[in-house]
Amino acid sequence: MMDLKNIRRAVEQIADEKGIDSSTIIEAIETSIAAAYKKEYEKRGEVIKAQIDMKTGALKFWQVKTVVDDTTVRIVSKEDEETEASPEQESEGEFLPRYNPDRHILLDETREIKKDAELGEELTFPLETHETFGRIAAQTAKQVVLQKLREAERESIMRDFKGKEGDIVSGVIQRFERGNIYVDLGRAIGVMFQSESIPGEHYRAGDRMRFFILAIQEESRLPGIVLSRGHQKFVSKLFALEVPEITDGIVQINAIAREAGSRSKIAVSSTMDGVDPVGACVGQRGTRVMTVSNELSQEKIDIIQWSEDPAVFISNSLSPAKVKDIEILPRREAKVFVDDDQLSLAIGKGGQNVRLAAKLTGWKIDVRSQAEPETEQPEGVADLTQSEEPSETKPEDVAENNQAAEGS
Repeated sequence: MMDLKNIRRAVEQIADEKGIDSSTIIEAIETSIAAAYKKEYEKRGEVIKAQIDMKTGALKFWQVKTVVDDTTVRIVSKEDEETEASPEQESEGEFLPRYNPDRHILLDETREIKKDAELGEELTFPLETHETFGRIAAQTAKQVVLQKLREAERESIMRDFKGKEGDIVSGVIQRFERGNIYVDLGRAIGVMFQSESIPGEHYRAGDRMRFFILAIQEESRLPGIVLSRGHQKFVSKLFALEVPEITDGIVQINAIAREAGSRSKIAVSSTMDGVDPVGACVGQRGTRVMTVSNELSQEKIDIIQWSEDPAVFISNSLSPAKVKDIEILPRREAKVFVDDDQLSLAIGKGGQNVRLAAKLTGWKIDVRSQAEPETEQPEGVADLTQSEEPSETKPEDVAENNQAAEGS
């Protein structure tokens, strides 16, 4: 007889801690008891099921057999056993599975027990009840229940995070490993690879920070929740949290370009007359843009007005520089002319301003002095080939994350 009081207490505790349905936990316990019973009392090939009566605590056991005939299994005589295919060949699907009396029952035999039995149906046969198991059987039961609980917890976590790619989540930095940062998200551990962090940003264990959910990997044994703070969409999501007009659809973010840790440019527009999209994102006395900048470790953010007119959009994209004239060329190329005192501002340190403008607009931009229009400026030319997208997360990186998380 099972100790129902302790079982219920354990089930409730695990369900609360792991977020797993109590019926799933009870099923895992039953599966583990069936595995122990099979290990201790039955043959290796048999399929055993167990059930706990949650009212009385009584245990019941059954052997499960599948109804088959000579079209679904191979019935082999003792004389033919030597010429039979290896199990490896059977597993590759080259032959039908071999008839096993421990787990199969022939249709003709079944009709004597159940007249309306059909092929593929599973029949159960009661077994003698045992409640005492040896050390090895108990160890097997423990391994089975832990495996089932891990699988159930994984499915529960996947339900929580599925469809949340592209959202922002808050987590506590847990540990560092080979340059990667592991983050406690509550019920799951996420990983931020070094390539997805903000260059120059300092991370300490115990710090709570916001992260962008870059990907959810479902193929691996543990859910691979890949996080980022360097992705350009992290900026747009932060603005959506700070600017109600974006959430309401009154203000739209049309384009964004970012060099994480240094500078970002976002182009915004309004869907309602009389609403200043730039002012809405900046906020009163710059409070909104300052909040986002602080979250990004003081990253500079330029907010510009988006325009369908390429000349206007390119001119705005070079903010804070003031453009004098623009020459639109074929193949999405443009020459931009500015006063000499605006030249360094338009190009930016190391060509950053013109480089981000090119990425933002999707145009090749050539910044020149209006006084010397024929002279190409050092670092004054930028196109999309000079603007790198955030690095793509590789499946093998996620696999390493899962192995490390499972071992912790």
